[in-house]
Amino acid sequence: MAEKPGTPQQHGGPAPSALGTQHPLVRLLQEFTLEANRYVDAAGGRNDMHRTDLNALAAVMRHSASGDVVTPGTLRKELNLSSPATTALIDRLCGSGHLVRVREGQDRRQVQLRMTEKAYRDGSAMFLPLARHMGSAMAGFTAQELETAARFMVAMVAATVEASHEVAGKP
Repeated sequence: MAEKPGTPQQHGGPAPSALGTQHPLVRLLQEFTLEANRYVDAAGGRNDMHRTDLNALAAVMRHSASGDVVTPGTLRKELNLSSPATTALIDRLCGSGHLVRVREGQDRRQVQLRMTEKAYRDGSAMFLPLARHMGSAMAGFTAQELETAARFMVAMVAATVEASHEVAGKP
């Protein structure tokens, strides 16, 4: 079977890969991720906060909302940081008034991390424009369409976590 003129193979270019033939939704997810990262960089930059700072606060918020105790070890594992980098991150966030270290509960040796009111205020201010624009965009969809989109995103997050574990060699 002859190749069509102009195909990459005929011109010595790379063969089509899984990335070159992926579904348009995957490309849109990649574009969304890129734009979300740009937003985080812009919002954080206006507040003298690094992406890692914002990721740490998001992790603390997520774990706290689930009722989990957040420790420096939690952040180290979640953000894949070294112990010294984790300490520097926590020092920076405590210094900026976004986190506090507390010792509560039965094991008072364990340091727990808590977000401050300032962190909630600053986070709300940084992400309000994004929430407002996303809310406007979502208003154009029915509840059923949003439910379908939510199920899709849950599946994509799970697939991304699985792929991340695979490339990291984790079970």
